[in-house]
Amino acid sequence: MAEFVLLFGALALGSASARLGWMPDDSPKVLNAWVIRIALPALVLVEIPKIQLAPELAFAMAGPWIVALGAVAVFIPLGKLLNWSRQRTGAIILTCGLGNTAFMGLPMVEALAGEAAVGTAVIVDQLGSFFALSLVGVVVAASFSGGSLLPRDIVRRIVLFPPFMALVAAFVVGGLGGWPNWVEQPLAVFGATLTPTALFAVGFQLRVGHAWAYRGVIAIGLTWKLLLAPLVVLGTGVMLGLSGQLLHVTVLQCAMAPMITAGILAADSRLEPPLAASMVGVGIALSFASVPLWWAVLA
Repeated sequence: MAEFVLLFGALALGSASARLGWMPDDSPKVLNAWVIRIALPALVLVEIPKIQLAPELAFAMAGPWIVALGAVAVFIPLGKLLNWSRQRTGAIILTCGLGNTAFMGLPMVEALAGEAAVGTAVIVDQLGSFFALSLVGVVVAASFSGGSLLPRDIVRRIVLFPPFMALVAAFVVGGLGGWPNWVEQPLAVFGATLTPTALFAVGFQLRVGHAWAYRGVIAIGLTWKLLLAPLVVLGTGVMLGLSGQLLHVTVLQCAMAPMITAGILAADSRLEPPLAASMVGVGIALSFASVPLWWAVLA
């Protein structure tokens, strides 16, 4: 419950701050930079070394990749058909190709499937969603933000993307036995700022008028993210002969609302920030109904 209070509270505070002029209009630029370059790398450095890998968890890692690559396959041709700008297409791929498997996903999985399911949910989040953000997300952000980029430029952006650098470092640290406490504790404090800062930034940029103006585009994007994407993951798992907790938790995580950090990355890359913020905000609200419905179907 506390997680959801923080979620709506941070969104509301961000929205109120924008409406009441409590912070400068360009505050999201600073907040977005903090999330992408400080808070998210710190969280990755703390969490990744703790993960215990097992071959049977490969599907849990693959689930978010199915959603992300599916979004690329769906929205690039659809964007051309509907005459969307490159910025709009990129914003939709980022927000509807990556899920909120951490802040929303972990507490919702625990509430619906029980504490024993959280371990699988963490694998989906850390080695699925964050990995996809660091690779697919960066490629999309670089490719759709305007201008022409050579393959080496995209590779350079991936390698120098702070969360990706943190991911590589975290695997090395994990292999060496993890961080000493005097390093891990400060990193955890920085990482803990990710969720409230990201939510505040989204709330600051979220406008009801924008959400209504974008209602058609939002409906298209969220139809993929909340309905079709988890259905594709479920179908893939069934075809592979999977069942039980691994399948159910992976599908449930893939049914989560758009990733807040992906919305931040879209805004930071100037990919139609009002649309990105609206997609995240509306997606969060709708997912409180859609995710339990998915669990009712799966359980």
